Amino acid sequence: MTRGNQRDLARQKNQKKQAEQSKGKRTDNLTVEQRKARDAEVMREKQKKKEDQAAGTSK
Repeated sequence: MTRGNQRDLARQKNQKKQAEQSKGKRTDNLTVEQRKARDAEVMREKQKKKEDQAAGTSK
């Protein structure tokens, strides 16, 4: 007796389940404070770049 596509269907179902479980989990292993500091630094850099660009085009 053959199993048909039962094994394939079970594999797909399990892959979907694993993807749902891992959704939203962070992989960078940073604390909340570290993440906030990193994001703040990135935003400061972006803001400075935008200000420099605006200052350069307004001249």
